[in-house]
Amino acid sequence: MVELIRTNDVVLIGYAESLLRDAGYNIFVADNHTSVMEGSIGIIQRRILVVDDEAEGARRFLREAGLGIELRDGS
Repeated sequence: MVELIRTNDVVLIGYAESLLRDAGYNIFVADNHTSVMEGSIGIIQRRILVVDDEAEGARRFLREAGLGIELRDGS
């Protein structure tokens, strides 16, 4: 899996997750439960991951949706 976004912003995670799922991408939100367990004080960032084969398309889709600045560098 490839990481697309890493953030403490739950609104951004929810928005990106909704966009990607509605577009048919297979995604996973990592560290969701860990973030809740630490009391939601913002230490643990949540990550949006996508399957390898869909990474470029998902990146392009998020850029077109205006979220390009939120994308990880891809490494």
